[in-house]
Amino acid sequence: MHINVIIVTFILDVNHLIYMSLEINSLRFYSDKILSSLAKEERLYFLKHAKRLFFKKGKLIFYEKGIPTGLFLIKKGKAKIYKTGVYGKDQIFYIYIKGDLFGYHALLANEHYEDSCEALEDCEVLFINKTDIDHLLETIENLKLLFIQNISHEFGVLVNTITILAQKPLRARLALYLIILNERYYDEGTQKSEIILPREDLANIIGTARESLGRLLKEFKEEKLITINKRSIEISNLKKIIILANT
Repeated sequence: MHINVIIVTFILDVNHLIYMSLEINSLRFYSDKILSSLAKEERLYFLKHAKRLFFKKGKLIFYEKGIPTGLFLIKKGKAKIYKTGVYGKDQIFYIYIKGDLFGYHALLANEHYEDSCEALEDCEVLFINKTDIDHLLETIENLKLLFIQNISHEFGVLVNTITILAQKPLRARLALYLIILNERYYDEGTQKSEIILPREDLANIIGTARESLGRLLKEFKEEKLITINKRSIEISNLKKIIILANT
């Protein structure tokens, strides 16, 4: 299977940049581009219909088998989308951050949610109800096409994710998803990235048991690839992580 490649830039310090080629594009949703692709007047009109909601860490934004009543846009915080398996084990598909629009798959298909979304930290979310979305789809010319393009791309992301979980060795999977999470957790203010994610969630993302993840994180720390401070993980040697992720 062909995997798209883009150039990703990480800031290591004030004066140095490292450019790397990695399969990030094929594993990243671009729902944040839906609004930014609209004209300014259209974007403001879209947001005019939004209602502000707040979710505490650990609270469900929507749940599997629930009935969709609108879509969501994260203004602050992070949330995970996941599906619970037959034995009660969760599989995390993606982590949404500020600017991401989500919850529209089931809404546009007029189906129940096939997954759940939970706040990973305290979240401020904008909610647009189904009636207003129907109106906006008729009013804003390019909105339908943007949703179709994003749904098509996100299907490819899930296909690539399944392939990686099935084919890449565990060390490479951990390295790859640490890089992806490094981007998701990047703070523009501090120009740093601290991955603060429960170990159980990280294990679910890379498709392994928590015990196996613990051993791998210990190995990465001993190899000086990462540093661990209580609950947070920081990449110490990005170059070596990239090489490992591409194996």
